[in-house]
Amino acid sequence: MQDRIEITVLTALDQIEAGAWDACAAPEAGRPRDPFTTHRFLSALERSGSVGEGTGWVPRHLVARADGEVVAVMPLYAKGHSQGEYIFDHNWAHAYERAGGRYYPKLQGAVPFTPATGRRFLTLPGREAQGRAALMQGLVQLASENELSSAHVTFCTEAEWQAGGEAGLLQRTGQQFHWVDRDYADFDAFLADLSSRKRKTIRKERRTAQDFGGTIHLLTGDAIRPEHWDAFWRFYQDTGARKWGSPYLTRAFFEEAQATLRDDILLVMCEREAAWVAGAMNLIGDDTLYGRYWGCIEDHPCLHFEVCYYQAIDWALANGLTRVEAGAQGEHKLARGYLPVPTYSLHWIADPGFRSAVESYLEQERAAVDEEIEILTDYGPFRKVTGED
Repeated sequence: MQDRIEITVLTALDQIEAGAWDACAAPEAGRPRDPFTTHRFLSALERSGSVGEGTGWVPRHLVARADGEVVAVMPLYAKGHSQGEYIFDHNWAHAYERAGGRYYPKLQGAVPFTPATGRRFLTLPGREAQGRAALMQGLVQLASENELSSAHVTFCTEAEWQAGGEAGLLQRTGQQFHWVDRDYADFDAFLADLSSRKRKTIRKERRTAQDFGGTIHLLTGDAIRPEHWDAFWRFYQDTGARKWGSPYLTRAFFEEAQATLRDDILLVMCEREAAWVAGAMNLIGDDTLYGRYWGCIEDHPCLHFEVCYYQAIDWALANGLTRVEAGAQGEHKLARGYLPVPTYSLHWIADPGFRSAVESYLEQERAAVDEEIEILTDYGPFRKVTGED
């Protein structure tokens, strides 16, 4: 006999014990596979005011219980816009509203501001099928009962994407560029796997970057100090103003990061003439380094490539990680050893006519994404013939 599953909705993460949430979100022994879905990371977003009332990201987290035990959870938000998602549905919103509908608010199963693939239907080990089905049902029921236009689950895993499609959700794909360790002993071994021209280009870029007149520091854990966040906030504000108009994260988030997340973080900081001039923030998973934010207050040739891509590969190799995810978009990553991979999302749309139109569009989009990944992979920097110099 199946356990009776009860679904509840949380309006703040502090309404559930960290241990109960993380038993589903991060059941691995040691470092979490996905640092973004941990109770501490999502709580830092809430406590800092980066999400919540007035931000367009209002927590509506799902919790599934069987006989009182938490067996599955899902980070979920009521969204008043489509910012900070990286799976773009602005055109859907415009089309729906031109037809007289109300697209917002919608539900978004995601980690805010984080285009990193990971589980979104978080379950206790051994409860995967049961917990995932309960969360899917709860997601659709919550959207239906509140007469919302749609619900979206972005940057989910391929297995979740397949299960969602079988359950009747619409399937969408996109692409990113990831670096994958091919059993390299070190960075030179990685370079040896590239074509001669690409290898020479990267070596030249690294020499150029490292001549910026300062020192590059790699900091994690207790080596990260408040002064580093003071500097990084300046970098982040500069990048945020240019990319998004205003930064997504508040200054208080970086204070929360210092207090609760610094063991999950790698900062790559550039110091010149006793001042911090550039830096990148990464999150550390059990086998993946996730590049998140870059910023600078001085421009130096190739320093962005060095700090965000090459230092990340170096650190991953030195620390036994097999993958570097460098964030959304950016075909310039291809020449630097980051190859295209698919990303996955699931979508539920209430209106039958609109759903049919979106479904037709997604069929064409998936075919186009598959073709683009194939073409870009063929243009990758790796040697095509064994023994090529």
